[in-house]
Amino acid sequence: MSRVAKSPIQLPKGVEIKVDGQALTVKGAKGSLELEVHALVELSQEDGVIKVLPREQSQKAWALAGTMRSLVSNMVTGVSEGYEQKLELVGVGYRAQAAGKVLNLTLGFSHPVAYELPEGITAETPTQTEVLIKGVDKQLVGQVAANVRAYRPPEPYKGKGVRYAGEQVRRKEAKKK
Repeated sequence: MSRVAKSPIQLPKGVEIKVDGQALTVKGAKGSLELEVHALVELSQEDGVIKVLPREQSQKAWALAGTMRSLVSNMVTGVSEGYEQKLELVGVGYRAQAAGKVLNLTLGFSHPVAYELPEGITAETPTQTEVLIKGVDKQLVGQVAANVRAYRPPEPYKGKGVRYAGEQVRRKEAKKK
């Protein structure tokens, strides 16, 4: 039985939830998100609290209830506070520049990389070697960060590449004669 599904979700001020059958819409100060709730899961809303319960007493229904509870909780946090992921560029000549909906990256290739940001995601570059990816959808923010990191993941010998902030890169010793 899922313990995650048993805990209710508190709605912060300014967050509005609309349940229409199996369709869920969450609106807040930062934006709006939609989710199609699984058929084995039902949502109930009362006094600023959302409860996620399974429709039947099976292991699969409880597991899906826990998953849906986490997704709804992430949506509520996203529309009220938002999510951000910070990337660091390590290497000589590696730099980034945000220009509207395009993130221009110079990563040591023979050509610059222009990454088109999806709808609902913004990128900021406080310095040339830092990238802040922001948005309301937790999954999309993480996926965009992973896509940018995939252009030049950190390599183990010199540590050059694009890494998450605070990521520890395991270094290897160079070949000996």
